[in-house]
Amino acid sequence: MLPLKQPKVQTSKKQAPTLIEEMALLEQGYCFVAGLDEAGRGCLAGPVVAAAVILPLSDDPASILERFSGVNDSKQLTLPARERLYDVVMQHALAVSVGIGSVEVIEERNILQATKYAMCEALTQLDPYPQALLLDAIHLPTIKLPQRSIIKGDARCLSIAAASIVAKVTRDRLMVQLHQEFPAYGFNQHKGYGTEAHIAAIHQHGVTPHHRRSFSPIRELLYGLFSQS
Repeated sequence: MLPLKQPKVQTSKKQAPTLIEEMALLEQGYCFVAGLDEAGRGCLAGPVVAAAVILPLSDDPASILERFSGVNDSKQLTLPARERLYDVVMQHALAVSVGIGSVEVIEERNILQATKYAMCEALTQLDPYPQALLLDAIHLPTIKLPQRSIIKGDARCLSIAAASIVAKVTRDRLMVQLHQEFPAYGFNQHKGYGTEAHIAAIHQHGVTPHHRRSFSPIRELLYGLFSQS
């Protein structure tokens, strides 16, 4: 296993994600580099979803950047932009896969371990299987591949940004489906995050099987610690 050399990175507050990390790994002999990211870690309901994306690094870098123009940290994109760029990633990436950490896995293992579980699930479905990984501020100790954990990787690294879009759009669609089963909670709007409207719905209608019972304020509600006022 080759050690990962640290590429020189020029930072800019408004710089779009680049291929600097991917190209550095390609120069070290890693042709299949997967970027990974997740969506839903901070939600009160629903699963955590991870995505893995391998870009076609054998192509000209300028061509790759042009094809994936606009791909960025999903949190920085509007809903229409995410949906459009999701299609771009699905069409032009060399490989894309998704893994899910269910509410049951979250409750059994905690949210960090459920996130790692979802990422490992995504990796098992990739074809071709990656030779190195780029991750957004996380490390997968059970995966015996060279890895780089990058702070704010979804804003700096194109493959991680692409994965962030796939994870976010996939999870949002799951929450819209969940809304059909539990329309009173507004999952189609807040996607399970702890908004004021979501908290109010929990007070009024109680906790569903899709809520994370170990998370505050769900835990407080179950133990009767909410104010009765």
